[in-house]
Formats: sequence, structure tokens, C-alpha cells
Amino acid sequence: MAAATTTEPAAVVVVHGLWVGRWAMAWLDRRLAAGGLRVFRFGYASVRENLQANAAALARFAARIEAPRVHWLGHSLGGILIFRALSDGAGDGDGRVVMLGSPLRGSAAADRLAQFDVGRTLLGRSLLDWLAAPAHSWTLPFDLGVVAGTGGVGLGRLVAPGLARPNDGAVSVEETRISGAKEFIALPVSHSGMLVSARVARDAANFLRCGTFAAGGDAK
Repeated sequence: MAAATTTEPAAVVVVHGLWVGRWAMAWLDRRLAAGGLRVFRFGYASVRENLQANAAALARFAARIEAPRVHWLGHSLGGILIFRALSDGAGDGDGRVVMLGSPLRGSAAADRLAQFDVGRTLLGRSLLDWLAAPAHSWTLPFDLGVVAGTGGVGLGRLVAPGLARPNDGAVSVEETRISGAKEFIALPVSHSGMLVSARVARDAANFLRCGTFAAGGDAK
């Protein structure tokens, strides 16, 4: 890989969620690239490996990227993985973080599914590790932007019919909120729909480049 120069655009490490692979982020990645970011997709075993192992692999992946600045974006469990990797010392504190529909404060739908053996198998080791000790606040030296969905369509509604509203069909808006985040927005998209939403991609790119979801922010 060629050495980074000051004229190169900032990089963003993009991390997928549960039960999918890097392919799930393809549409979002293209839009982030069109927004002026160099995209690096990280893939991991979301069910088989535990949270610590996956976070360590993410940190090693990011450390190999040569760029003037490295940002982070995670969907659902991908955001949790980023949280853990940064908490364990990944990154240099200069990048920004966007999380899309990540259950930072836990997940009622996942808790319900975890009551059954087959459910625990489906959820996998990484998410179960997180559910045992979810976050209470964001104190890391990275600006965090959180995107929640209010589309209300998804498998989570079937597993947990009483899932608090508003929700994205899998994660409630309140489960994504965390003190210490710089910005928070709720958009009318479903949990999976975030990955194909032009609005989500545009707002995420704005935050990563400029530190705000609003268009026209000052890049720095």
C-alpha cells in the first residue's frame, strides 16, 4: 500500500452487523466513497468468535491502514465491535465514529431470544458478551454520532412484540442512545434499511468529514 500523504482523503473502517458479511455494506460503502472517504470494509465471524477476539482483529485491521485520519462506522453489532476495539486502545483519538442502529445500552429483542438455547446459538458469542455488560456512557476521545431508526419493521418485533417504540424493527431508539455522544438523530428507516438509505449515507459522511450530521458543516 502506498504511503499516505496529506492530500489523501480520510479513511473510514466500515463494520457490518450480525449474520452478514462485508457484502452487506456495499451500497453504503459506495455512497461514503462518493462523499469523499476511502472505505475499508472489515469482515469478522459475528456468531462464532467472542467480542474480545473480534475487536482485537478489528484493531489489527485498522492499524494497517495508511491514511492521515481514520474514522469508524458500524452497523448494529458492528458499532459494538468498534466500541470495544476503541476501548481497548485501537485508533489514535483523531478519528470520528458513527454507529447505525447499534444496541449500545442492550437489546430487549436479543435478551428475549437469549432465553432459549437455539436463540443463544443464533445470537452468537460476540453479542452475548455485550449483553452481559452493555455501555452506560461514551467517554472515549472520539466524536460519536449515533443514528437510530424509527421504521419499525424487522424480525425483532416478532421476537419481542413489546419492543419499546419508536424502534427500527430490531432495536429501540432508546437502546441506541448513550450519554457522551456528540450528536444523535432518528430517521424513518428500518434496521436493515439503514444500509441502503441515501439519507443515512449522506448524514454519516457529513459527520465523518465535518463532525456534524447537518449538511454544510465545517470540515476539520
